[in-house]
Amino acid sequence: MVKIEFCWSLSLNIYTMPANLITTDDLREFKIELLEGMKQLLSKQANGTLKRYLRSSEVMDMLQISAGTLQNLRINGTLPYTKMGGILFYDTEDIQKIMQSNRIHHEY
Repeated sequence: MVKIEFCWSLSLNIYTMPANLITTDDLREFKIELLEGMKQLLSKQANGTLKRYLRSSEVMDMLQISAGTLQNLRINGTLPYTKMGGILFYDTEDIQKIMQSNRIHHEY
């Protein structure tokens, strides 16, 4: 913070913020990191090393839905689940089947 005092006893406080500049090199590096991350995910999926069963929080994050929506999907029988020790698990194959069966095709 820079403090400037004037001769008639008025003080002015000026807050300076550091500037972060993004260069083309930064963007190139970000692109490379992003592509590497995507390659790793795709290779895990191809190798079958992705998790087969997901917890509720993971399903909510993956589908971008709320806890209430997930509960409604369970209650109305749309999304099957397994309960073990008070924890709900969802099969990723079931989620993919439901997503595929609810896919909407518009014909133009």
